[in-house]
Parts: sequence; C-alpha cells; structure tokens
Amino acid sequence: MKSHAATLLAEVRTFRQNHPDVRYVDLIALDLPGHFYGKRYPIEMLEKVAAGSPLKLPQNAVLLGAQGGLFKIGDYCFNDGDPDANRRLVPGTLKPVNWESQPLGQMLITSDGTEAPIEFEPREVLAKVLERLHHKGIHPVVAFELEFYLFDKKLDNGLPQFARDPLSDDADDQPNLHIERLSRFSEVLDDMAQTAKDQGIDITVITAELGPGQFEINFGHQGDGLCAADWAALFCRSTRGVALKHGYRASFMAKPYLQFPGSGMHVHVSLYDGAGNNLLAAHQQQPLRHAVAGCLELLPHCMPIFSPNHNAFRRLGGTVNAATRACWGFEDRDACVRVPESDPRNLRIEHRLASADANPYLVLAAILVGLEHGLETKREPIPPLNEDRASGTDFPVEMLDAVRAMQHQAVVRDKLGAEFVDVYCENKRQDHLAFQQEIHAREYRWFL
Repeated sequence: MKSHAATLLAEVRTFRQNHPDVRYVDLIALDLPGHFYGKRYPIEMLEKVAAGSPLKLPQNAVLLGAQGGLFKIGDYCFNDGDPDANRRLVPGTLKPVNWESQPLGQMLITSDGTEAPIEFEPREVLAKVLERLHHKGIHPVVAFELEFYLFDKKLDNGLPQFARDPLSDDADDQPNLHIERLSRFSEVLDDMAQTAKDQGIDITVITAELGPGQFEINFGHQGDGLCAADWAALFCRSTRGVALKHGYRASFMAKPYLQFPGSGMHVHVSLYDGAGNNLLAAHQQQPLRHAVAGCLELLPHCMPIFSPNHNAFRRLGGTVNAATRACWGFEDRDACVRVPESDPRNLRIEHRLASADANPYLVLAAILVGLEHGLETKREPIPPLNEDRASGTDFPVEMLDAVRAMQHQAVVRDKLGAEFVDVYCENKRQDHLAFQQEIHAREYRWFL
C-alpha cells in the first residue's frame, strides 16, 4: 500500500503530466463565513509539499469576517502573535480550473488530520463529529442540494439585475418552474455541470426553480461526509466562476429579492450501521422519530450556522417552502425536517432550513449532532405537520438572539466543541455589529 505522501506525490505528478500548461495551483480552504482563503503555489512547490515539505498558513485566516476583516475574539487575532498553523493537502482534490483566463489548478487544504488541528476550522469540526459517529458504528450517507440565482453581470447602482434571456435578450424576470428555462440557459448551466464534474463532483438533477433566474443543482449521495461537504463548497466556487465567464453573476445569497423565494441548502442524510443496515428504519422506524426529535430540539440553538448572516434571516417565512418554526413532516416541503417517501433501505431525513450561503461543513456537522442527540435521548418528536399544521417550536429570527441561544447550549457545546462554539458565536456577533455600522438611504427617508 502506498504511503500518504507517495499517493499525494503521484496525484501531483499525474496532474502535471495531464495539464503541462498549468503553472500555479490555488490551495484553498473555507473560513467561518464560508469563503475560500488560501495561497497560489507554483506547481513545482506543490510537488515538494506533496512529498512532505511543511504547508503553513496563518491560523487566524479561519476567523475572517464576512468582509474579510479580523475581529478580536478572545486572545485570537490581536493578542496571539498571529501564529501559523499546519495544513495538509486533501487527496483527490487537485483539479484544473477552466473558468479563468489562464490555465490554473486548485486543491483543498485543511488542518484536520495534522498534529495540531485548528479546533474552530469548519472542516475539522465536521471531521470530529464524523469520527465520533463512526466509533459508535454510525455511518452517514449525505447528499446536498443547492439553490442559486443568476443575475446580469453588471449591477445597477449596487442592485442585482435580472439575467438576460440569451435567446430574446429580454430580462428573465418571470418566476416559473418551466423546463424551457433550462433550455434557454443551457449553455451556462451545461458548463456549470461539466465544470463541477471536472472537479470530481457527482452532479445529478438540474431544476429551474420558482424565482426568476433561480436554479437548483443536486449532488449524488456520498458515504464520505467530508467529501460531500467538499463538493458543496467547491461547487459554489466553480459556479460563480463559470457564470462570470458567460457574462452572468451567480449568487448563493439567501434572499436577493424580497418578493421571490430565497435560496436554500437542502441536505439529505441517512444513517447506516457497519453492515449497511439503515438505522433509521429499524423497529418500525422508531429511531427515525428519535432522530427527528433531536434535530428539532437542537435546531433553535444552531441558527447562526443555518442562517449565518443578516440576509439569511430574511429568507425564513413569507414565501413558499421556508419554515418559520422548528417542525417536521412526511413529504412536506413546508417543514424544516422533511421525511421523503422512500423504501426502508433509503429512509432518510431532508434538512431544509439552511440558507444556500451557509458553510456546508458546519451545516452538516450541526445536522449530524441533532440526529446523534436524538438517537441518544430517544424522545418522541412533536406531531408532524401532516397531523397538525400548527405544530412547531420557535427558533430565533435575529442574529444576536440566535448567538445567545447557541453559545450557552450544553449539548451543542459538547458535541461541536466549546472552543468552536465560542469563537463562531463571537465571529457572528461581530459581523452583525459591523453590518449595522452604516446608515442606509432608507433611514434618511424615514427619520431625517
């Protein structure tokens, strides 16, 4: 069996053989808000890293705010000397970038699996949750679905403009679910799908959604939770790049239009034992009910993860299929936790609350923690929406309330890590306060 370094080195050398015109590779990872940071490495240096040379980036790069700035969080950022932390290359993620003007590669990096992982790095948080579940004999299978909008490449005084229909050059300003929209925008959508496949992402169904210029792309079910989240993260990056190449702007912003549906990140999760038996389907599906109850109990305490910014809270309620309370149901898209119709082998939950711009590593970690908690406590859930349309429990709908609900919840702190929870909540609080430090034109219209 090849050593880890030998496998990486073979991957880099094969890439160089197949893409001799690539001179640089972007080494990238997600920060807390879900943006990529990293460095652009000459391909020769990447080969040295693959062979075992150290790869270090500032630890505090993970703590960047939504606009890229650093906040004082405990002793981090301003009282710690801004130390470097080791990263490692993620095998299998070295792929070509085809949406930029010059040949380029990209590869994921992470601190998980190093000697001193960064406790609040999103991928490390998910890795620890998955490791704990595996030790308990629980093996998740995961599939993400991501909604996004296409806009015109140019903004109008900072505001998005409807994407232009390439056949008529008219604004695509009519909300619909028509299959013809897939045909009209087939050139850019096909390129997005092919580019995602070139990144190793298993793209399946493409849907024209209800909003004007809104689409959804589904991914295949993946038995490696880290890989499933990698796919979601990489898809967002490649989709934005391909859109710009075609003269559009793609955005996973949660609620770009008040009058139209927001964009969500739907996550399908099933749980299996080591023999491949569906744990949720056992004992007349009683574990499914327990898992749902756990998800709903912790959901109000994970809202800063599911709705990671001011705009994301705008998506909750007021439009189709966006829940306003923690609820569940069978085949019910108004529920936060939906149980799709399936055979016992494929029984799963679909978690529908997260916004499309949430961090996929943290979203999946929070969902899995809810399922784990439910299986442990074995409580019955509240009635499903199918039995009572008023069923549900409240969750915070403003960021500062959500941060308070998350930071002091014992189960969340224990299962996601107290250090991560403290750092993440302070990052969200500071981001929210920074967002408020601007007077908008509406305030002058109302109060001048």
